[in-house]
Amino acid sequence: MNTKPRSTSYLIIGVMLFALFFGAGNLIFPAQLGQHAGTNLIPAAIGFLITGVGLPLLGILAMGYSGSRNLQELSGRIHPVYGVLFTSILYLTIGPFFAAPRTGTVAFEVGIAPFVPEESQQLGLFIFTIMFFVIALLFSLNPGKLVQNVGKVLAPALVILMSILLIVAYFNPMGQIEAPQEAYQSGAFMKGFLEGYNTMDALASLVFGIIVLKTIRSMGITTRKEVISATAKSGLVAITLLGIIYFGISYLGATSTSVLGVFNTGGPVLSGAASHYFGTLGSYVLAVVIGLACLTTAIGLIVSNAEYFHTLFPRFSYRTLVVFFTLLTFIIANFGLANIIAYSIPMLMFLYPLAIVLMILTFASPIFLHARVVYVAAIFITFMISLVDGIKTLCQSLEIEYYNWLAIIIRFYENYLPLYSEGLGWFIPVVTVIIMMTILIRLLKVSFKTVDA
Repeated sequence: MNTKPRSTSYLIIGVMLFALFFGAGNLIFPAQLGQHAGTNLIPAAIGFLITGVGLPLLGILAMGYSGSRNLQELSGRIHPVYGVLFTSILYLTIGPFFAAPRTGTVAFEVGIAPFVPEESQQLGLFIFTIMFFVIALLFSLNPGKLVQNVGKVLAPALVILMSILLIVAYFNPMGQIEAPQEAYQSGAFMKGFLEGYNTMDALASLVFGIIVLKTIRSMGITTRKEVISATAKSGLVAITLLGIIYFGISYLGATSTSVLGVFNTGGPVLSGAASHYFGTLGSYVLAVVIGLACLTTAIGLIVSNAEYFHTLFPRFSYRTLVVFFTLLTFIIANFGLANIIAYSIPMLMFLYPLAIVLMILTFASPIFLHARVVYVAAIFITFMISLVDGIKTLCQSLEIEYYNWLAIIIRFYENYLPLYSEGLGWFIPVVTVIIMMTILIRLLKVSFKTVDA
């Protein structure tokens, strides 16, 4: 017998959503954004919140609305092979390629780097990440409730510490907000919008959303309409908490430049702010909590990748895959936080549009009668544009000139695709194709093969 969930149920689920998306690594990006945006903080922060907070909620809603058992099943609506490839790339992106190595480097930059001489930073990172990922390996080989329970304690502790720091920073700012850096002098909103990709939470929502949905259903919320409603109401709780924390950290970063200087990453901003307001003890406490939070995140990402790829390649045992992914994560972590972020951006410019369009297609599916051809056409167009964006961004990261063929395609896109210079060249073509094909299907009664929905 279903009973109407109480308001406290939405609060509980909302806090779970908040904990799911509030990773310690994400603290560095709003801090960095605040430092670079300066007096253009407000539009930049709004853009950041749309992709850093709004899209993850949309991803959770999309998983619930689709009724799919997992991301591979949902993305398999385009084609089963595409479902495997897209899901695998997404897992590797939020796992050993970028997000998991970031956990070790963030823990080092916030907790250890301030106390290590500049000439010994690389050696310090190497030694620290050996210890960090050995511990992660041991827990990942035997995942249990210990890590889950520690995470439940660390999330509130981290929120409390950050709240204290942000309240003090608001009432006693370190300095005046200064002029924006060059990248934020114009188009601060779109720059913040694209910076929100770095959180990778929208990608993670498509993978971990099923956990939240299982919790919702365990509370007696069973129908698709009820699930969406519960997720939306709970999402308001998560969005409010995340929005306050992210904007507060951005403000902290914006007021820190005159005292701390401008950094390439946000890690030194947090450690510097803790030291400024609370002295060495404050730095130690923040370092320990963020370090442990990063560790639990690393374990979760390693375990998730090992479990998924074990289903794809059962010949490799779970334990073998754990060791492999931990070793790969350790190697990439030693490239340093700035390099990890720089090289992740091309992948995110490629992958994020595909994820966003999949969400759009999921909600629009009943309108075009679940025709598979619409899924294929929209994803194909997105792929052709986002692939070029990814390669273009990689060339910029490597500071090399565009290849001749790439330069020709980029000029074509710049001349004919609206919003291309803002990083959204895929949006208008995809929406246009969905609308035109919907008209073709519904008004002209053209029949196409449908997907399971």
